[in-house]
Amino acid sequence: MNAYRLLRAIDQLSYWSGKAFAWLIVALTLVVSVEVFKRYILNAPTAWIFDFNNMLYGTLFMMCGAYTLSLSGHVRADFIYARLSPKMQAALDLALYMLFFVPGILALIYAGYGYAAESWQIGEHSTVTAEGPPVYHFKSVIPIAGALVMLQGVGEIARCILCLRTGTWPARLEDVEEIDVVGGQLAHSEFVDEESRRAAAGSAHALDEAARQRTLVDERKGRQR
Repeated sequence: MNAYRLLRAIDQLSYWSGKAFAWLIVALTLVVSVEVFKRYILNAPTAWIFDFNNMLYGTLFMMCGAYTLSLSGHVRADFIYARLSPKMQAALDLALYMLFFVPGILALIYAGYGYAAESWQIGEHSTVTAEGPPVYHFKSVIPIAGALVMLQGVGEIARCILCLRTGTWPARLEDVEEIDVVGGQLAHSEFVDEESRRAAAGSAHALDEAARQRTLVDERKGRQR
């Protein structure tokens, strides 16, 4: 297996694990809706629901970390980074991954495993609310999520090395973007005629293309300086 196939395999694993755990937002919405009905209509609130909501959201947040990294979706200050050449970007990313990312995620996996193992040993339950639910299964998410992020980090390091060799960034997996959502909504709308649909889609694509062109112009100006 060459470097590109390995990179794509890691990206695919992160992508589909994120997609799978993203469904927790549906479960969280359902749980909150049912609890609101019970609390305010039936006057029968659930004592441990606050803990359960935190577990659902925490699992969603942590297990989608590798997915976000695979799409380069984490927040970053790129006002200088965007002006660098791909090789300079790769060199900077590689240094930061080795200096901060790898030690930090290894520490997360190590500490998370310790927390999870101890929690399983004592059969830990939450003490935040009455009738606190068990939390050992939830704490097991910490090292698992850390391992997935570390694996994707290995892929990102490989991506940096490939960019240093070739001068171009290897392609990332693509996901649905906002412009695709707009197009889908317009296509299925019963209240928009065909002419208006085409005009709205054209305007959305024009705005998206203008934003991309501004980014390219800014990057070129920065490199010329």
